Parts: sequence; C-alpha cells; structure tokens
Amino acid sequence: MSINLACGTGRRKTSVARVYFREGSGVITVNGRKADEYFDVSSKLDFVKKPLQVCDAEGKYDLLINVKGGGINGQAGACAHGIARALVELDENNRPTLRKNGLLTRDSRMVERKKYGQKKARRRFQFSKR
Repeated sequence: MSINLACGTGRRKTSVARVYFREGSGVITVNGRKADEYFDVSSKLDFVKKPLQVCDAEGKYDLLINVKGGGINGQAGACAHGIARALVELDENNRPTLRKNGLLTRDSRMVERKKYGQKKARRRFQFSKR
C-alpha cells in the first residue's frame, strides 16, 4: 500500500471530492474507474487536469479521487478544486499560480430552493384577474 503524499477536499454545487496524491506515473482514478472512462466528455477531463497542467505536475503523481453527489459537471468542478488544494498542501509555492488561474476559489453558486405557492424557485403560477 502506498502512502498518501497530500490530500484535498473540493466542493462544487452539491458534489464533494476527496483527492489523494500518491507517488506514481500520472494515473488518475475516480471512484475506482479511470478518469477518461468516468468523465467521458473530454472537456470535463481537461477541466479536472487543469490544476496539474498549471503547476507542471502532470505525470508526477497518481491521484485517487472519491467523489459523490451532484451531476457530472459539479463533480468535475469538485475534483479540480480538490486537486488544487492538495497541490498547495504538497508545495506552498503552487498557491500563487493556482490562485491566479482561479482554481483555489470555491464556486459557491447553488441551485435556489423551490418556494411554496410557486411553480419553481422564481416562476409563479399564472395570474388570472377574472
């Protein structure tokens, strides 16, 4: 069993990702599956790998990611946020680079709750005067 070098927790919408860095050759495993298999859309996979590309850490570490909640878009954002946080834990010199690219900021936008007496969060039922 290999030792975790760093770990980070990333969040986006209702998704939470726990990221573990291990010594290796750049294999990314998400929920027991390969990352390119899990994130079948290439743009999502590119977004997940962006923190590694920015810090020139691609191919240096194996990543084990456990992600739950939300949809595929939120999960990709949570993974990227977790990877960025773990890279900062690994080396503090990565912080300015990741901060400049906006990868350390938690995207706090959430779905607005549905209100009673309304059709959706803001959409109301049609008003009839007569």
